[in-house]
Amino acid sequence: MTHDYDAYPTLEVAMSHKYRGHDIRDWEEWRAKHAYPSAAAIPDGADKAMIGRNRDTASLRSKQFLRHLIVADCDQAMLDAIGELANLTRLELEWPTLAGNLSPLTRLAKLRFLSIDSPRKVEDFALLAQLPALRTLMVTNAKHLSDLDWLSGANHLEVIGIEGSINTAQRITSLAPLAGLSGMEAFFGTSLRLIDKDLMPLAQCPRLKFISIARVAKKPVFDALREARPDVTCGWFADRMWGKAGLRAA
Repeated sequence: MTHDYDAYPTLEVAMSHKYRGHDIRDWEEWRAKHAYPSAAAIPDGADKAMIGRNRDTASLRSKQFLRHLIVADCDQAMLDAIGELANLTRLELEWPTLAGNLSPLTRLAKLRFLSIDSPRKVEDFALLAQLPALRTLMVTNAKHLSDLDWLSGANHLEVIGIEGSINTAQRITSLAPLAGLSGMEAFFGTSLRLIDKDLMPLAQCPRLKFISIARVAKKPVFDALREARPDVTCGWFADRMWGKAGLRAA
């Protein structure tokens, strides 16, 4: 990982921004240069765009130069149209994702980065692990997501985020399906509630460098992971983060 660490207050913040891709997505710049009121308003040659839900899906389909698209309030018709943007490499579905069928994404052969916020209707996430070019997958506040079995064997993924929202924890049975993922460098689990409290599956990911996760277990569990993987950066590895909290159940 190459990055200008001096621009950030801590190594952990720098790694978080890098792996989340925030280092190449400045909101002020996007609002000033890439935000459009409708799909029709996107210039034909634009490679970046940010829009809300738009019923003019025909116009969206015509924007074939788009490589990075941010969409809020994406319903099924809009997702169907997005699935025809063959040059997309980065797609961010912002709150809320209203589409229930993610299959249009399988047509995006060049897609490397995908984030999905609040997919209320999606019940099957398995196809996301089958997108061949995908390297970063972030799923936030998924109502019907309770296990990670569908990620088992997804060795092409470098960054995985399974997260809750400010008001709702994402309940996941176990991290066991992630054990042994050979490509994963970073795992995000903000507002995650882990039922089995076991972090050791992450120790079995040979390229893992960074963990940003909620306090899903007691301090001894994090200590064991730190001992097994002292090469990994995780905020909870620092004793100062705990105080008396380490004595309480997670």
